Amino acid sequence: MIKTTLVPVFLLAILLVLQTFAFGEIVADKKPNIIFILTDDLGYGDLGILYQNQRKAEGKPYHSTPNLDRIASEGMILTRHYVPAPVCAPSRATLLLGLHQGHADIRNNQFDKALPANHNLATVLKEAGYATALIGKYGLQGLEGTGPETWEAYPTKRGFDYFFGYVRHRDGHNHYPAHHVADRGPMELYDGNEEISAKLTGCYTTDLFTARAKDYIQVHKKANKEQPFFMYLAYDTPHAGLEIPSMAYPAGGGVSGGVQLIGESGNYINTAYGTINSFIHPEYRNNDWPEVQQRHASMVRRIDNAVGDLVQLLQDLAIDEETLIVFTSDNGPHLESYGYGDYAPTFFESFANMDGTKRDTWEGGIRVPALVRWPGKIKQGTKNDTPSGFHDWLPTFAELSGLLAPANTDGRSLWPILSGASDTHGGKVYIEYQVNNNTSDYDAFLESRRGQKRGQMQVVYLDGYKGIRYNVTSHKDDFSIYDTRNDPGETSDLAGSNVTFQTLQQRMKDEVLRWRRPNASAERPYDNEPVPAVVVNKPLKQGIAVSKYSINSPWVPFIDKEILVAGETVVLPKIETIPDGKANNVLVYEGFIKVENTGEYALSFQTKGGLVMHIHEALVIDNDNPNLAKGSSTATLILEKGFHPIKLVTKTPNASEIQQLELTWSGSGFRNEDLAVYY
Repeated sequence: MIKTTLVPVFLLAILLVLQTFAFGEIVADKKPNIIFILTDDLGYGDLGILYQNQRKAEGKPYHSTPNLDRIASEGMILTRHYVPAPVCAPSRATLLLGLHQGHADIRNNQFDKALPANHNLATVLKEAGYATALIGKYGLQGLEGTGPETWEAYPTKRGFDYFFGYVRHRDGHNHYPAHHVADRGPMELYDGNEEISAKLTGCYTTDLFTARAKDYIQVHKKANKEQPFFMYLAYDTPHAGLEIPSMAYPAGGGVSGGVQLIGESGNYINTAYGTINSFIHPEYRNNDWPEVQQRHASMVRRIDNAVGDLVQLLQDLAIDEETLIVFTSDNGPHLESYGYGDYAPTFFESFANMDGTKRDTWEGGIRVPALVRWPGKIKQGTKNDTPSGFHDWLPTFAELSGLLAPANTDGRSLWPILSGASDTHGGKVYIEYQVNNNTSDYDAFLESRRGQKRGQMQVVYLDGYKGIRYNVTSHKDDFSIYDTRNDPGETSDLAGSNVTFQTLQQRMKDEVLRWRRPNASAERPYDNEPVPAVVVNKPLKQGIAVSKYSINSPWVPFIDKEILVAGETVVLPKIETIPDGKANNVLVYEGFIKVENTGEYALSFQTKGGLVMHIHEALVIDNDNPNLAKGSSTATLILEKGFHPIKLVTKTPNASEIQQLELTWSGSGFRNEDLAVYY
């Protein structure tokens, strides 16, 4: 007989998955439309409101973003928002998956690798009843295959109802898909499953993607006015090649102005005229500026025009107050031109008052512009400087859609700070990237960072401080520690300066081992280090605490105990099935495992339902999504002697069945034994 200890708890009103809920006083009347605008290689300093307006005041060369400045003033700026890696593919994969680079499968320079068939922004919002569309650049289709039918992870196989744009990463280096420009030839561009580049004579991608997005929104509203939509609008500019439009942006915007989709071959959009790759914005026709800089400024201004056009459309359709917009970039500023001569982001200081560019984990490479606008729901003219990251958007959008986020996510909802209910964000920022080259030798950067070897780079935020390591060769390598709120240029290294930062140094070294799993496709110098145990400052008893929830969730949900209160909590002598699991379909097991000797341990599980397990913050078992769940498998990791916190979340396969769970471990001298658990 199983001996249990009952801990009665008043069952508070649980926010169920089919309800729309929010933290704070601002609650949505209905699920918002969501437009996530991702630019390619746009630097933090490329926005007027973030840096260019300051350059103007100082009498330096500058470019303008009047529409983006206005959008920023109508919502919130996240002033310390970070990408998971300072290059395209891992950044976009993390955004979609809600997993930081400690757990994401697409890492470093793994361009075109297939996006795993796991939960992502599109599948989560589709489950919540959204129409989902991806317009623009993708680059996560898989290395095998030659078209939509054979690409493993084509967008419509990963939760998007509709796709229009470039599939391959490299295709986004030419912004005229039907033409040869500089050193790039014509590129394939898809509308659904149809390759249409031959129809796109004269089409510039910023205009093309904007026109297609506008048309999609209008058609959707007319046909499905009650269904919310999620649009991932991924521009391939201002990344090189440094192609520019053929004509001025059409006047006005919205329904009757701005760019418009015509859809005829050779006459696809209303700006497919004039001489391609020739239009410098009038404000930037300055003979004192290098042509590459005029081109860059014109490309950024075109994005600004496009976003203003989209907002006008929302207003024309009377859905502005029903629509949340996020505007950001996939990494810091690039330094390529692809056939247009020497280009560097120094002329306008696209990295702002920070060091670093694309491929750097200094602030200029990873801190990106992040504007969030939702009229009536997000207070105008606000800023928040709490560190946050791309993996936080999945739980944010899940919450706004009325669903609990999948339990495997590394992110935490940003809605508390966006709504004004909180000033701080409880999430984590963890960044990794490896590349075998050196930093740029720009005079604007600290001398010690010019020509610095990159190698394996790692960033972690603890207590609001940034720890950063370059060219990591051993886990013994120290972090440099910076207060990036007050020192964005990272000029004052606080490491070792007093006892507080000596302690923080060790905590950073411990936490980076607790927050991630080794990845065989992209090995790290610290993969074979044992995960440090924790000091437990309370007496422990044998057993495992299990909290019971009755929640209608389509997946194993992330349970925030500060929000959701368990029906009851029981203590079991070991990790095993609870007989009444059918009534309480979500179970959360929490406690510690005791490791007798430092070494490698293999955890084996068998389950009939969903199972997600973390040891510390490391995602050890992710057996939830039907596309990937195996029902039984083994995970290995190296653990230090001592106590390690664990959390398992299970979900019954359906309402008529009871969860079945077996979990054992093996190590030196023993095999397939019950875990030694304490609470």
